[in-house]
Amino acid sequence: MDPLAAAIDQGTSSTRFLVFNTKTAQLISHHQVELKQHFPKEGWVEADPREIMDTVHECLEKTCQKLAQLSVDVSRIKAVGVTNQRETTLVWDKETGEPLYNAIVWLDLRTQSTVERLITKTPSRSKNHLKHKTGLPISTYFSAVKLRWLLDNVEAVQQAVLSKRAMFGTVDSWIIWSLTGGRDGGVHVTDVSNASRTLLFNIHSLDWDPELCSFFDIPMEILPTVRSSSEIYGRMRSGSLAGVPISGCLGDQSAALVGQMCFEEGQAKNTYGTGCFLLRNTGTKPVTSEHGLITTVAYKLGRDKPACYALEGSVAIAGAVIRWLRDNMCIVQSSSEIEQLAAEAGTSYGCYFVPAFSGLYAPYWEPSARGIICGLTQFTNRSHLAFAALEAVCFQTREILDAMNQDCCIPLPVLGVDGGMTGNRLLMQLQADILCIPVVRPSMSETTALGAAMAAGAAEGVEVWSLNPDQLPEVTAERYQPQINTQESELRFARWKKAVQKSMNWETSETSCTSNGRQQGSN
Repeated sequence: MDPLAAAIDQGTSSTRFLVFNTKTAQLISHHQVELKQHFPKEGWVEADPREIMDTVHECLEKTCQKLAQLSVDVSRIKAVGVTNQRETTLVWDKETGEPLYNAIVWLDLRTQSTVERLITKTPSRSKNHLKHKTGLPISTYFSAVKLRWLLDNVEAVQQAVLSKRAMFGTVDSWIIWSLTGGRDGGVHVTDVSNASRTLLFNIHSLDWDPELCSFFDIPMEILPTVRSSSEIYGRMRSGSLAGVPISGCLGDQSAALVGQMCFEEGQAKNTYGTGCFLLRNTGTKPVTSEHGLITTVAYKLGRDKPACYALEGSVAIAGAVIRWLRDNMCIVQSSSEIEQLAAEAGTSYGCYFVPAFSGLYAPYWEPSARGIICGLTQFTNRSHLAFAALEAVCFQTREILDAMNQDCCIPLPVLGVDGGMTGNRLLMQLQADILCIPVVRPSMSETTALGAAMAAGAAEGVEVWSLNPDQLPEVTAERYQPQINTQESELRFARWKKAVQKSMNWETSETSCTSNGRQQGSN
């Protein structure tokens, strides 16, 4: 019987536990639970750390029950990997095990004034002041500014730091610490891919950087130990998988790069989830972008293995725009309806949608932008709006791909895709049309969890999954070829870029007057 490897996939809107065959990469069983997001104020996005762990335990136990129903012995699971929403920031008390505040989610905007203050104190007043060490701009997106906000605004966090009880982590650290014992010996670690999203990590030395921590005035003792993405960190302390090693850890986009088996320099994938994330493997040397992309650590698959880097373009709002049409505008009752609704129109009829709900990420890094819909006429209906929303996801990807091609000087010939939205065939065809290159979707689209399971199974001391190129499983895929001429694609893209410009500089940190007459700051 082939050994199995599993993955906890903790995303922005759901938690999942998935079990894979280590020889075929076949998905054996899984369970998913939606995770509630909290929006206490406009622009604020939070998650309850306790709810995160509740969903992790529920998914794990329900999957084990399903395996029993399939007559699959859970003892065949030899390793568990963790993959997670990156940048989301938590602080907890190591003595009580209790979180000291809700997790501040990666697309939260409350730190815009913090970012402005930090940029102002740089000698050049540049958001790229730390990029030579971190690969990142100073932005609301990354963890250090969220942690700075917590230290400035939450008394419980301030007191815990003073009394040496505070622990900081991204979601991976919280999960691993909790599952390996929590306050009773839990392991406080993260991996290089998650650490590289904090603005506190030197991507060249591969460790926390004292100068960066000093810039943000963050005490280094609250940070987790940085480890590789594939090694035994600790063992599950309770539940159906007690004793099983946790031996893989990757931020979700890095995990998808591994799961897409993009191990060669130049290979790229795009993941369509709450946001959209295009990563291109640049090998063992980091490439600095001149066109608005970020440089990130892709993975380090073993203690003695080299780190591999990626150029990344991040889009804040992709699948989230479909949820907005469903929940806020009630245009559809379920997300799955969007494809049929958009197909009824077959065009946006000149309507363009820029979903800059959390500002614009790559390649603009403009937190002042806000969402707009333009080009409306009396003829425009909800089908056109649905089509425009799907096009918006594709146009944002095109902007990133163009920047990536300029940075790498070698055009990407084909794009691998994964994530929940890739089941939408209309979206995939639109993406091929707008990029003017083929789009390839693996038949097994759970590549994020697969990557974490591969890293866990390949770890030294586990070694039930080979990552040798000649031993990787063959994966079948669906291929979408461009079906419109390049001239039409370029025309539509040019109009999109015009709409993006109109979304810029909408919000400022100056006091504004709301519609009900109350004065309030926009942050």
